[in-house]
Amino acid sequence: MNNKSNNDKVGKVYLVGGGPGDPELLTMKAYRVLSEADAVVYDRLVSDEVINLVPAGAARIFVGKQTSNHTMPQEEINATLVNLALSGHTVVRLKGGDPYVFGRGSEEAIELIKAEVPFEVIPGITAAAGAAASIGVPLTHRGMANGVRFVTRHCRSDMPLDMNWKSLADPDTTLVVYMGLANMGQITANLMAAGLDGATPVIAVSKATMPEQRSCKATLATLVDTINAQKLNGPVLIIIGQVASLADIIGSEMISHGGSDDDEDVKSVARA
Repeated sequence: MNNKSNNDKVGKVYLVGGGPGDPELLTMKAYRVLSEADAVVYDRLVSDEVINLVPAGAARIFVGKQTSNHTMPQEEINATLVNLALSGHTVVRLKGGDPYVFGRGSEEAIELIKAEVPFEVIPGITAAAGAAASIGVPLTHRGMANGVRFVTRHCRSDMPLDMNWKSLADPDTTLVVYMGLANMGQITANLMAAGLDGATPVIAVSKATMPEQRSCKATLATLVDTINAQKLNGPVLIIIGQVASLADIIGSEMISHGGSDDDEDVKSVARA
């Protein structure tokens, strides 16, 4: 990281969506600001391939979170962003997916406003869109789903999930569950208790858009057993609804994930 004195003008923070994992799915603007960064503060869900795009001279600050294991509390992350910017640095706060979809980007934006630090938000492809596209599942489809809802399983330790299950158990809406692996038993049981048919198609996707991507198909009633049998590891995203059945029709006809051999020269740039 370049050395700058505290007397220099205040720097800037970019809240950047790193997308679902594949570095080719970054926006051009995200790629540009990464190349200009003095410091990159990044989450656990940002792929190694995206991190490899960070310039060699930039500081890399890992602040990833897992259940009951936070590398850095949110308050310290906020303070880190503010202090780096007040020291005159160009800072990229790099998040998996999109900063404003379960990414706490708005919390960080509020703290930057309080500290009078200039910032900009650069959206990214959220995990739901990336995973769905990679397996050939549209999130909406005429006659199957006229809407889509994103939810996260996050809750306080040892506390039940507090959701409006009746509202979520809508057969005409696609339900996408982020980070739901640990609580999937509760989620499926509550949805069925609220009236959603146990035969509703479901597809679970692990490490979406990456070469090691895996997915498994099930029904709402069989999802937990299917995931356990296939040993899917996180991060896992769950798509619940009639659209999941289209993976067999659309996904089977798509070009395999990772592209053709002609793409290899392009991909090698991201791996370098």
